[in-house]
Amino acid sequence: MSTQEFAPGLVIQGFTPPFDLSAYKLIAFDMDSTLINIECVDEIADAAGRKAEVAAITEAAMRGEITDYKDSLRQRVALLKGVTEAHMLQVYEQRLQLNPGAAELVAACKAAGLKVLLVSGGFTFFTDRIRARLGIDFARSNVLEVQDGVLTGRMVDQPWGDICDGAEKRRTLLEVSTLMGIPASQTIAMGDGANDLPMMGVAGLSVAYHAKPRVRAEAMVAINQGGLDRLLELSRPA
Repeated sequence: MSTQEFAPGLVIQGFTPPFDLSAYKLIAFDMDSTLINIECVDEIADAAGRKAEVAAITEAAMRGEITDYKDSLRQRVALLKGVTEAHMLQVYEQRLQLNPGAAELVAACKAAGLKVLLVSGGFTFFTDRIRARLGIDFARSNVLEVQDGVLTGRMVDQPWGDICDGAEKRRTLLEVSTLMGIPASQTIAMGDGANDLPMMGVAGLSVAYHAKPRVRAEAMVAINQGGLDRLLELSRPA
C-alpha cells in the first residue's frame, strides 16, 4: 500500500481524507508514549536505580523484538520490587505530562459524540489519574501489587487475566464496541508500539503517534511531527 505525505510529518495510506469524525463512535488510546510523554515503568524503575535495565527491555518490546510481551512485563515489574507508592506519585506529579494535543483531541472526539477508551500495558496507578483528568469513559490496564505502600514486584490477577498485552488491547476494543452496539469499523485506535498493532488492526481507522517504524508502516495515519490533535487536520470541520 502506497503512503502519501498529506502535510509535513503527517502520512496517510489506505484512505482518502477528509473523514467525518462523528462517523466513528469510539476512540481507543494507548497511554505510555501516546497520550503521555513517558513510559511509566521506566520512570518507576528509576526510583529503584534500575531504569537503564528496564528501559532496554521496554524498548525491545515496543519495537516488537520481544515476542512474549507478558514475560517482558513480568521481568520489568519484578525489578520494581521495593519502590514505594510515594515514589510513583512523584513520577506522576514531576515527570508525567500529557503529550501535546492530547486534551484537545479527546475534547474534540467527545464533542463529536465519541466515547473514549484508555487501554494500556501500564498501570492503574496512572491510568486512573489520566482517566479522571481527561474525562475518559473506559479504561483497562495492569494492577501493581502493593503491600504496606511498597511494590512487591508482582501484578494482581484481574477477571480478564493478569496482563493487558496486545491481545488484551484488541479484545478490550472489541468488547467495548460490542457493549456499545457498534461494529469495529466505527472505532479509531491510536498507539506507538508493537503491542498496539492488534487493536489497530481491527479498528476502522488506525493512527500511529511518534511510533516505532513497524507501527508507522502499518497504520493508516502516522503522526510523525507535532501533537495528537494533528489527526483533526484530516477530518471535516464539525
